[in-house]
Amino acid sequence: MKRKLKRIFLTGLAVVIPAGLTLYILSFIIDMMDNLLKVIPTHYQPDNLFGIHIPGLGAIVTVILIFVCGLVTRSYLGNRLVRFGEHLVGKIPFVRSIYQAIKRIADSLFMDKARSFKKVVLVEYPRRGVYSVGFVTGTPNEEIQNIIGQKSPCFSVFMPLALTPTTGFFIMVPQTELIELRMTVEEAFTLIISAGIVTPTDHLFVGNENFFPVKESLLPLKDGDTGKVK
Repeated sequence: MKRKLKRIFLTGLAVVIPAGLTLYILSFIIDMMDNLLKVIPTHYQPDNLFGIHIPGLGAIVTVILIFVCGLVTRSYLGNRLVRFGEHLVGKIPFVRSIYQAIKRIADSLFMDKARSFKKVVLVEYPRRGVYSVGFVTGTPNEEIQNIIGQKSPCFSVFMPLALTPTTGFFIMVPQTELIELRMTVEEAFTLIISAGIVTPTDHLFVGNENFFPVKESLLPLKDGDTGKVK
């Protein structure tokens, strides 16, 4: 009886915790966006105009503003204004460095989709015989490639930390030492965030023909195998 009650309780936790955390995070984001409306003069704030607080109104306004900014920037005049503003920011030494770094990251993530976290790879890191999951983020410039002096080109790889994947390490690895995985970026993040507790569906295949050559051929598992790829 106790074991049955324990299983029921754990099943409830498995349902409540993900749903509760999701609602908490969404509530936090919505509240943060609602606070952005406080920059509006007090007399014109929606709470005072309508007489009631409308949750999520800040999120709607934020999405509309982002869409309008994108629409204006795509026009000739808007593009010129953005370039003029970037030129002014470029005159401020410390601010210029921060802005340019954030802009390049944003452009890589949202504009240049071909280079942003499109490949999941396996790397022998932090030492030989120990493997970590990483994401290919691009290729180093020619200067770095020449200094490294590898026969094969190197790739930039982001190695996220378990439980906190927003932080991690940036490393540059020769192409011949990267093993491409067929799991999606979402599956890889789930694997890392859960510290290996949640494993994605197996993507077993012969060879690794898409992107990176591998040192050993990857073969599908056979019945009675131990679960290791030989």
